[in-house]
Amino acid sequence: MLRIALPKGRLGEKIYKLLDECGYGCEGCGENSRKLVFRDEKNGVSYFWVKPADVPVYVSMGAADVGFAGKDVIDEAGEDVYELCDLKTGVCKMCVAAKKGFEDDFSRPLRVATKFPRCAERHFSQKGRQIEIIKLHGSIELAPVLGLSDVIFDIVETGTTLKENGLEVIEEAFPVSARLICNKAVYGFARGETDELKRRLEGALKR
Repeated sequence: MLRIALPKGRLGEKIYKLLDECGYGCEGCGENSRKLVFRDEKNGVSYFWVKPADVPVYVSMGAADVGFAGKDVIDEAGEDVYELCDLKTGVCKMCVAAKKGFEDDFSRPLRVATKFPRCAERHFSQKGRQIEIIKLHGSIELAPVLGLSDVIFDIVETGTTLKENGLEVIEEAFPVSARLICNKAVYGFARGETDELKRRLEGALKR
């Protein structure tokens, strides 16, 4: 029984449809239901729906054998898991953005508003730039507009929201997309099952 953690929301629903096409369907799993755990003995899979940010934790701690999460979520969680493949879906970029015409003042720490403090710290540390993190949970674009921060460090898909608020991307940090991740111990003793899952997914993505 392969235990699979799926992120709640549109990304998880899209991934489940792909899994169903690959022969990993589970009765009732793709339906609109409040049930969180689904098992299918015939196909040898067990699914459970969790908050996207929790997927790496479930996989790392062994509650799930494999799971699906965005690269942003994986890096921010900092959990010790294997990334098996890139699904090339949920594609966007982690970026640094600021008000148009922004000029950095290197005489003081850069104030960075973000939902991803771990990723932001790593990015700016690699550049040797001292920063002050302002952790927010929503409407990140508002921070520089109101003077709360100098820049934001956030996911950008189309850039429309930035433009509508007078902001622009000044740097791209890293690409983001959904990944298949695996518990390291599981990959050691159940590599056949996890590699088969990876093979089928990659095959479906090429169709």
